[in-house]
Amino acid sequence: MADRDRGRQGGKPVLQARVLRTERLTPCMIRIVCGGEGLASFQHNGFTDCYVKMLFPVPGVRYPEPFDLDVVKATLPRDQWPRMRTYTVRHYDAEAGELTLDFVVHGDKGLGGPWADQARPGDEMLLRGPGGAYAPRADVDHHLLVGDESALPAIAASLEALSADATATVRLLVEDPAEQQPLSTKAAADVRWLYRVDGADLAEEVRGLDLGSGVVQAFVHGEAGMVRDLRGHLLRERGISKELLSISGYWRKGRTDEDWRKEKKVFMA
Repeated sequence: MADRDRGRQGGKPVLQARVLRTERLTPCMIRIVCGGEGLASFQHNGFTDCYVKMLFPVPGVRYPEPFDLDVVKATLPRDQWPRMRTYTVRHYDAEAGELTLDFVVHGDKGLGGPWADQARPGDEMLLRGPGGAYAPRADVDHHLLVGDESALPAIAASLEALSADATATVRLLVEDPAEQQPLSTKAAADVRWLYRVDGADLAEEVRGLDLGSGVVQAFVHGEAGMVRDLRGHLLRERGISKELLSISGYWRKGRTDEDWRKEKKVFMA
C-alpha cells in the first residue's frame, strides 16, 4: 500500500526556492507558487501524489549558509532542527520553473497554514523531494478517489491525469460548501462533495457506493481514523488488492505532525 513513506527521497539536497505569488482558493486553502534558481534541479517523478517536504526553521536558530541539512543535523541539537511538513505538488511547470503547492489553513493552528497565510513574494522556502507512489493506472475498470482537504491536491491532479475513456467515483470531505474547488477531468467522473457542518461521514459514504464488478484502483487518504476504517472494508469486503490500493493517514485528529509520525506505524497496523 502506498503512503508518504514510500518513494523515499533518500539523501536528496534541500532546494532553496522563493515565493512568486499567492492565491486564496477558498477560505481555508491558500495556493503558493514558488520558483527561482534553487528549483533548477527539481524533477517531477510522474506520480499524481508527488510531494515535497517543506522545512520550517526554528525561530532564533542560525543555520549554515548555504543551507545544508546534513550539517544542521551534525552540528545542532535535535530541538533546533527545522520542522518538516509534507505537501503535494499540485502542479509543476518545468519550462517556467514554477512549483505549485496548496496549504490548508485553520487560523493560527499548525505550522504550514499560518506560514502560508503570511507568505509574500520573495519569502524563502526550503524544500526536499520529490517523493510519491501513486498514479492512476490505465489497465483497471474504475477509479475510486476519496479524501479530505489534505488529499484534495493529489485527487485533483489524479483527475486531470485520467483519460477520456476512464471512469471514476470521487468523494471529498470539506468543512462547508465554501471549500469546494473546481475540478477538471476528461474522465466520466461521479464527484460528490460532503460537508462536516452537515455531519457527513466519509467512511459511511464509501461503504454505500456501487463500484461495479470490474477491477478498481483506489486512492484513499486523509484523517487517519477515517483511513483505517476504510482500509479493511476496501481490502476484505470490496476485494481490492493491495497493489491497487493507495491508502494512508496524512494526519490524525488531536495529534501534532511530529506525534503522528511517531505512532503512525502502530496505529495503521
